[in-house]
Amino acid sequence: MSGRCPCSSGDTFDACCEPYLLGVANAPTAETLMRSRFTAFAVADVDYLRRSWHSDTAPAELELDPDQRWYRLDILATDAGGLFDDEGTVEFRARYKHPDGAGSMTEVSRFVRVDGGWRYLDGVVSR
Repeated sequence: MSGRCPCSSGDTFDACCEPYLLGVANAPTAETLMRSRFTAFAVADVDYLRRSWHSDTAPAELELDPDQRWYRLDILATDAGGLFDDEGTVEFRARYKHPDGAGSMTEVSRFVRVDGGWRYLDGVVSR
């Protein structure tokens, strides 16, 4: 994939989320992990989504809707989740297109640091 990163950072994919999806780097912050997970949804990288999910809360199965296209991420707020934190939250709005219509979802996600790397723990969705 070339061009701008799906996470809406403005950076190119190879300079932004690609190293995380490839497993050659760990996201340094909770927000970075959130952005890389959005990108994984956008490019249908189920393996990365599973790797970046906390083992206590990850679903046994994960199937993505092939007709749903995630195209924009807006970070609304962050709390902690920095370089020296062990937990943090990120509130975001993700926009998608689907044959049934366009939409968005808003979530406050919780992240924790495990063995030096950030993991998605869970989230509360409010549409």
